[in-house]
Amino acid sequence: MSDIKKKNNNYTNYNKYNKRDKKSYLNSSKSYNKKQSTGRYSNKKAIKKKSPMRIAFLGGLNEIGKNLTLFECENDILILDCGMAFPDGDMLGVDLVIPDFTYIEQNKERIKGVIITHGHEDHIGGLPYLLSKINVPIFATPLTIGLIENKLKEHSLEHSVSLNPVKSGYHIKLGCFDVELIHVNHSIPDAVGVAIHSPAGTVVHTGDFKIDCTPMSGGMIDLSRFARLGDDGVLALLADSTNAERSGYTPTEQTVAESFDNLFRRAMHSRIIIATFASNISRVQQIINCAVKYSRKVAFSGRSMVNYMEVARELGYLDVPDGIIIDIDDLKNYPPEKIVLATTGSQGEPMSALSRMAYSDHRKVMVGAGDFIIISANPIPGNERTVGNVVDELLKRGCEVVYESMYEVHVSGHACAEELKIIQSLVKPKYFIPVHGEQKHLRKNMEIALSLGMNRKNIFIGDVGSVVELTDDYMKEAEKVQAGKVFVDGLGVGDVGSIVLRDRKHLGQDGLMIIVASLDVYDGHVISGPDIVSRGFVYVRESEDLLEQIKQLALDVLNNCCDRNIHEWGIIKNRIKDEVAKLILQNTGRSPMILPILMEV
Repeated sequence: MSDIKKKNNNYTNYNKYNKRDKKSYLNSSKSYNKKQSTGRYSNKKAIKKKSPMRIAFLGGLNEIGKNLTLFECENDILILDCGMAFPDGDMLGVDLVIPDFTYIEQNKERIKGVIITHGHEDHIGGLPYLLSKINVPIFATPLTIGLIENKLKEHSLEHSVSLNPVKSGYHIKLGCFDVELIHVNHSIPDAVGVAIHSPAGTVVHTGDFKIDCTPMSGGMIDLSRFARLGDDGVLALLADSTNAERSGYTPTEQTVAESFDNLFRRAMHSRIIIATFASNISRVQQIINCAVKYSRKVAFSGRSMVNYMEVARELGYLDVPDGIIIDIDDLKNYPPEKIVLATTGSQGEPMSALSRMAYSDHRKVMVGAGDFIIISANPIPGNERTVGNVVDELLKRGCEVVYESMYEVHVSGHACAEELKIIQSLVKPKYFIPVHGEQKHLRKNMEIALSLGMNRKNIFIGDVGSVVELTDDYMKEAEKVQAGKVFVDGLGVGDVGSIVLRDRKHLGQDGLMIIVASLDVYDGHVISGPDIVSRGFVYVRESEDLLEQIKQLALDVLNNCCDRNIHEWGIIKNRIKDEVAKLILQNTGRSPMILPILMEV
């Protein structure tokens, strides 16, 4: 068990969300920190560089989301983040996508703990599924721990997992690793990067970050610590690549605060509805600040929004004056011009609160003329059309909708090119590994490193399943490990694979035809049928001639097999499928799924 755990083995008391417990915890953490021989930061001279470090990427490369990275040294393993991803459009029926945990399960005895950089779903969404397979301690900042606990409650895991809140700037000793949490700016408070001190050297991982000199909360990113690490010597830097294609700097959150103020003045006589990410607590704080200034009440809509705000308020990350928050059921008790509704659905998700409002499917909120709706988020790549459909529906209902970037109602939480240059220049790594992004993002981040003088042979661009081995003397790619996508569909985890998705896509494109017949158990002649059932292929009443041809063809195949003394059902079914498929393709140009069902009588 880690040193930080020994100093704070009563997370339950801390998690009661009161200031006395929080202050007591932070004081106990400081006593652990004083053990470091160089003030707040570890004594690097005590680390002997002997063994190589292996870094295995189980997610987060060549994709957006599903971030999961393993660090291995001297037979110890450290896990960094465990996220999920939303399904693509061709993953029909899939609810979410998580990493393949096979390699972790195979090495569970070596795992010392899991470090989480922040509380977004692409970094914590896979934890319940991992923790249902292995039991390892979790370490993160207080807000992130609160969000994780809330998620684990949904899976009835909150009492079986060791959750350990650690403040940024402190160290966690896990096996041969000394993990240091470094404060960074992101679109959620309490985000950190990490410096992993090990016998192989120091590896820095930025986590998701940007450089914001005027953040809404938490102070500016700790650039001085990144610089000191660079002065001491960094073996490798793993850096966020999400916005590497964008030049310049990511705007400060204060830009959104000014835009909100202007829009609130513009909508003086309207009900204001603002859609944003539930996890964007700083954005919700801006909404509350404007509501106080313009004498409005604030209500929340969407389960995830309500859950995030409850945790943020209880932990003190949301400053809410008394009497400002009202229940959504009380909206009718206030005039529309005195209401602000913060809701989920900024990405047009079909079951989100804003989408249900747009399609008149929300049980408690009806939208129309007099509603001023702000979508405070940029569409995730691939979601543009879905978001556009929701905007169109809202406009049809007479709402005024603000979603264009010119209004500056959203800023990214990820670093642009100039910020990435700053981090690389401060850290001065020997090796560089772009992470968190699709191939185009990783390549652009590599180009940034090359422009700063990094040698191409010291840059590694991997894929999910890639393993890289590092020492002071070399960086080389090792043998890949099992990794990939596991689909979660309802209560099923991993029981939907590529074959099932292929069948679903086939059914969705061309429909289904079922051919049912009863055969004599002794000689195989047809007793009844074949009967034809069509779903999603053709409209039966307008295609009676075609269906009759299919029925006659299937009967001919069955009789032919009987005459030739063929009784193997697999052969008979394949012949029916082949012959019927040819007939349908010739007459319709379609290829429905054909399912013969034979019964013996």
